[in-house]
Amino acid sequence: MLPKIIQVDAFTSEPFSGNPAAVCLLEEPRDDGWMQKVAAEMNLPETAFLTPEGDGFRLRWFAPKAEVDLCGHATLASAHVLWEERILAEDETARFATKSGPLFAEKRGELIEMDFPAEPERTVECSPPMLEASLGARLGYVGENRFDLLVELESEETLRMLRPRFELLKKLPVRGVIVTSRSDSPDYDFVSRFFAPALGVDEDPVTGSAHCCLGPYWAEKLGKTELVGYQASERGGVVRVRLGDGGEGDRRVKIGGEAVTVLKGELMER
Repeated sequence: MLPKIIQVDAFTSEPFSGNPAAVCLLEEPRDDGWMQKVAAEMNLPETAFLTPEGDGFRLRWFAPKAEVDLCGHATLASAHVLWEERILAEDETARFATKSGPLFAEKRGELIEMDFPAEPERTVECSPPMLEASLGARLGYVGENRFDLLVELESEETLRMLRPRFELLKKLPVRGVIVTSRSDSPDYDFVSRFFAPALGVDEDPVTGSAHCCLGPYWAEKLGKTELVGYQASERGGVVRVRLGDGGEGDRRVKIGGEAVTVLKGELMER
């Protein structure tokens, strides 16, 4: 049987908005080189590969140029596909084994809520010299976690007006750069953008995994445990964040959003 591949727009209820991901359903594992070629062919921010494993699925994510260790929107897309294709019943939890440990997703009405590890930042005492030049804006707070740099800017207007120099951002020794500010709109607590040119994605439309950092950061600043963020890319998307606790000091972030299928097909292997 040819592998199914389904394209989903995540963190949106409207086709052609949010963040697109391809979800490839496999019956057995495939080698890394083949998966990377498929991801390059799809040329989307991420392509997810799902293989049955135990009581859930092995989930791996590939950007066009490299495998990534954590991806929120392609996990959301994967859970959406499992329920839409009736591989899982709507009241079943989607369980994923990943490079970032076990991840879970549950359906709550139209919303899909994912259970991810928190990835809080720590203060960068001396920011990379090329960071300010690459963003073209005066930096506020700068922090980092094991994946990304986090930069708070002075206003939403500054954030929306950024025109980064991607050739400089690409040289930074991180997965990507999260920029954020308080929101000017009462509908959202904060806004953000995410740049990852080293992975072949100059600007990611909506980045679920970045909210593993943004959630704890804004929760502490605003004194709230439930927040709504807007990622202000050209396509845009809404991310709901709820802080949780997995016990034994395991901080968790619940990341919620909607998803819609836009394309279904098969990979024609030779």
